[in-house]
Amino acid sequence: MDISGLNSMYADYLSTTTATTDSAVKLDSALSTNGENSSDEELMNVCKQFESYFLEQVFKEMKKTIPEEEYSSSSVSTRLDYFEDQAIQTLAAQSTEQNQLGLAQTLFEQMKRNYDV
Repeated sequence: MDISGLNSMYADYLSTTTATTDSAVKLDSALSTNGENSSDEELMNVCKQFESYFLEQVFKEMKKTIPEEEYSSSSVSTRLDYFEDQAIQTLAAQSTEQNQLGLAQTLFEQMKRNYDV
């Protein structure tokens, strides 16, 4: 098993451990553009990004309700947190793509109706 990439992934994680996640950055950049000339596809993309970010935050809050185990090393705990965050982001993105919650579709329809985008 090749684990040579773990150190670079770990270094990347340490450099980005601020409160903003990849999903938040993508959503922020999508929302900062002017929506007047957006196509339906672009609008739906932003709605899906919002749903994915929303689900990610819900999953992280749910994770906080589970009692944590004691780890012998803080580096093990930090690396585990990194992979848990990646798993949560992936789960949120997959749930959005499979339209399991339907929030993106509802938001899209509401925006189309109210703003005639």
